[in-house]
Amino acid sequence: MRLLYVPVWIALALTPLAAHHAWPVNEQRLVTVKGAVVGFEWGNPHPMITLTVQTANGGTEKWQVGGPALNRMQANGWSKTTVKPGDVITGIGHQYTNGEKILKLDHVMLPDGKKILVYGR
Repeated sequence: MRLLYVPVWIALALTPLAAHHAWPVNEQRLVTVKGAVVGFEWGNPHPMITLTVQTANGGTEKWQVGGPALNRMQANGWSKTTVKPGDVITGIGHQYTNGEKILKLDHVMLPDGKKILVYGR
């Protein structure tokens, strides 16, 4: 009788994982942000880069741009030293649908002009 509960426990255990991996972004529109790196958190579940971005009216905004798990980014050539504070990079990705200044990265243009993928497409 206890074996009948195994599928239920597995489904319950996997539910948070499925919810976590659903980035709440607009997949239909790419957004580009260019700014100075002020932080780079190289860790799971998602490496995140903090950028200071100049706005059209002369102000600044903080943006968070991030990708998949470390192993997927490493497979595309990323390491904890790919970007450093002070680097001016361009992040291209999909913004959160609620308007938060957060991008699920597609790719990054590094200071030397090199394009580096995030998901390997």
